Amino acid sequence: MPNDASASENNTDLAPAKKIAQGYASEGAGISLGSVLVDGKADPEAQVSIPLSMMNRHGLVAGATGTGKTKTLQLIAEQLSVNGVPVVMADMKGDLSGLAQPGEDSDKARGRAEQTGADWAPAGHPVEFLSLGTEGIGVPLRARVSSFGPILLSKVLGLNSTQESTLGLVFHWADEQGLELYDLKDLRAVLQHLTSDEGKEDLKGIGGVSSQTAGVILRSLVNLSNNGGDTFFGDPELDPADLRKVVDGKGTISLVELGDQATRPVLFSTFLMWVLAELFQDLPEKGDADKPELVFIFDEAHLLFEDASKAFLDQVEQTVKLIRSKGVGVFFCSQLPTDIPGDILSQLGARVQHALRAFTPEDQKALSKTVKTYPKSEVYDLEEAITGAGTGEAIVTVLSERGAPTPVAWTLMNPPTSLMNTIGNEAITAAAKESEAWGKYGETVDPLSAYEKLAEQAEKAGAGSGEAGAAGGGGAQDAPAAEQAPASEAPREDSGERRKGGEREEEGSFVSRAMSNPATRSFMRSAASAAGREITRSLFGTRRRRR
Repeated sequence: MPNDASASENNTDLAPAKKIAQGYASEGAGISLGSVLVDGKADPEAQVSIPLSMMNRHGLVAGATGTGKTKTLQLIAEQLSVNGVPVVMADMKGDLSGLAQPGEDSDKARGRAEQTGADWAPAGHPVEFLSLGTEGIGVPLRARVSSFGPILLSKVLGLNSTQESTLGLVFHWADEQGLELYDLKDLRAVLQHLTSDEGKEDLKGIGGVSSQTAGVILRSLVNLSNNGGDTFFGDPELDPADLRKVVDGKGTISLVELGDQATRPVLFSTFLMWVLAELFQDLPEKGDADKPELVFIFDEAHLLFEDASKAFLDQVEQTVKLIRSKGVGVFFCSQLPTDIPGDILSQLGARVQHALRAFTPEDQKALSKTVKTYPKSEVYDLEEAITGAGTGEAIVTVLSERGAPTPVAWTLMNPPTSLMNTIGNEAITAAAKESEAWGKYGETVDPLSAYEKLAEQAEKAGAGSGEAGAAGGGGAQDAPAAEQAPASEAPREDSGERRKGGEREEEGSFVSRAMSNPATRSFMRSAASAAGREITRSLFGTRRRRR
């Protein structure tokens, strides 16, 4: 005990900055953020960092526009890369492409490094430039409609809970009929079939789905397609394993830009959640480790949660809770911490809060809520600190190596070692086309799927109708109607009815029988209720890929 008392006495004699920095001391590697500021002065010996082993405990980077959030994300990403950890980042505005090139060796950068005590030298990092869809400047990324799943697609389409449930049943029906949903025209073909005269019986067989609701979903799909969504859904689909590359000991930083999806930014953030769900399915349990397998950084995170259904929010919360055990860290970036739902915010162990502006009553309310999420400080008035922080300064608290919150540190942030500017669209495209990923994902393919199968069935049905009409003398009237029917509205060959001995025998479709089973209905109501390993097969209703 005397040793403890002596340590306590020595601790009280320390200057406030060094006393705060003691809470950030760690034995293992860490992500260095900067140095402690007290009374406007930075102490380069009082270092603030996040233990690398705690980066899978998730985090939040927040602050008003122009306060330095993007540079903080750049700083975190490049240090993760140096430590061999791959990073996936949403580069909404194309500001982060400078990660690929060394920074400018300037007096300003070296002056900041001297203030923060950083060992600074210009350095570039391995970067993969990716774009959502086929019209961007990077390697095109796609996802199959079937693996994207009904919950995530409902978020993109802006569907309500009833429409979301209906879409889930449509996905289930298509799966049971062997109708692959690779791109939007496949799903449109299925919906057009179900809402046509020929498909009414099939529609009744999947839980009494109304044709009006199916029609609303169909119109939303048409709008999505017209806005460029058809360039994103399709083949070849992204293999999330390609986001976990390490090159010469450095983790690859995958920068994902909007491409032609700029008018639908919600698709951007939802796509990243799909990738996260796929990684959760594929990665083994890892437990505690010296460093994470991968870190995800969601910029403009508010887009992920705006107008989200309860099912979607529940699955995001579940993913954030469980993905940690797979060695994956998730960092959200937004202007206000209140942009993140409380149940999810409570899971974020690291907080890097840049300045907030309290100009309105709503701003003041958000500020008060933000202050309450921090540990009490003996050194700072937190409201004053959060509103008074300058550009490149942040109010920080993280989890120490033993899992306890660190003291609040008003931090002068380190300068990034990479270029703090864009490298330009031409350089990005050139780098993308030189990458291995371009050879794998550069060209779109259109395999046999629901659209083609329904078209073939329509052709057969039309031919059969014409032959029957000709035999009965009425073909001249009946054949044109069959030939003019849109291929995507064609009936299935097996409509649940078969002829035997000249009589029609009514047989309920497989889906109708399946949906009458209480166990099946329970599964459809809540995929997340499955126990153990089955949970990993149903996040967001995504379909586990068959390798």
